[in-house]
Amino acid sequence: MGKLAVATGAGLALSAGAAFGADVKLPNQISWTAYGTTSSGYAQSVGIGQMLKKNYGTGLRVIPGKNDVSRMVPLRSGQSPICACGVAAYMAAEGTHMFGTKKWGPMRLYSLFNNIGNTGFQLVVAGDAGIKTPADLKGKRVTWVKGAPALNINTAGVLAFGGLTWDDVKKVVVPGWKQSAEAVINGQADATFGSTVSGAYNKLAASPRGLFWTTFPHAEKEAWQRSIDRAPWRAPAMIKNAIDGKKNTSGNMPFEGSTQPYPIFVATSKASDDVGYGLTKAVMENFDQIKDAGPAMGGYQLSRQNLKWVFPIHPGAIKYYKEKGLWTDDVEKHHQANLKRQDVLAAAWKDYMGANKDKADEAFVKGWQAARVAALKKAGMGAPFPTWE
Repeated sequence: MGKLAVATGAGLALSAGAAFGADVKLPNQISWTAYGTTSSGYAQSVGIGQMLKKNYGTGLRVIPGKNDVSRMVPLRSGQSPICACGVAAYMAAEGTHMFGTKKWGPMRLYSLFNNIGNTGFQLVVAGDAGIKTPADLKGKRVTWVKGAPALNINTAGVLAFGGLTWDDVKKVVVPGWKQSAEAVINGQADATFGSTVSGAYNKLAASPRGLFWTTFPHAEKEAWQRSIDRAPWRAPAMIKNAIDGKKNTSGNMPFEGSTQPYPIFVATSKASDDVGYGLTKAVMENFDQIKDAGPAMGGYQLSRQNLKWVFPIHPGAIKYYKEKGLWTDDVEKHHQANLKRQDVLAAAWKDYMGANKDKADEAFVKGWQAARVAALKKAGMGAPFPTWE
């Protein structure tokens, strides 16, 4: 378990001509998809783009997507081979939720590098709710956000740490994340999932309810395994950035919490080895130039990369990590296991589609849920979120 000039619009992902810069062979222009223009992920992409233009003469086009599916469409169509995504990229790789339909299925995605900072991603709870540990969530009101499976799976991971499931709490259904935070402030809910530095939590901290952060002790291995079984991307981290951070179970800063990378830079096989190598090296070795170029960019450091995570690594990025002496036998073994998992999922999808492509949509999805689980279990692999709505 590991610890953890820009323009918008469509266009060709890669154009001919290599940029300048020793050992880094990037085209004159690249593109990747990202969250919308008001997101921190977009702002971080802009900062990286400025560095690429200055150092290598490479222009970056950021293609903003309003949701998880729209960010993946350019990768599937070949318009762009790279995405600065959230954890929904894992669902795309697994072929689940919005990617578990006839139009999608499992995608082969490879990790380049990630932003793994000191910010936590976990539940914030109301200060007056009497919740000091994840187990204390039993019987409490927890938000469930419509159309946001990543948020809800993350919450399930927190509950699992405390030995709980959604059946052990009172589910408060809300239409969006903004309403999720407001529900806690207004007394309609007791806990919601998000970043420990989300601006909405300033309002909660200033409200009569106040806020509180439960810790996730890193020594509790069984609890962590339960959590990761539900949300495989979660990882322990020392949280240094949090609104009212000292209001946590330990009373200390930093505190033992939970995090996940954001953005997650993944690529398809259409990203060449030169691009995979060059982009990874350019970002990792120019951290000082990008660290203040956007919000929360402290995790773009080589020392923070988790090479034993949920995605196989892109061959170009592997070349760079090998040069830096980070590609150990253990990392290679983990990488091969991730590649095998993608092979199992691809074969299961091919077989299932061949026999069931004419099924009605709802029946097709339910059948794929069962087929996916069966294939993974037959291969001796875990099957997180065996069903979805």
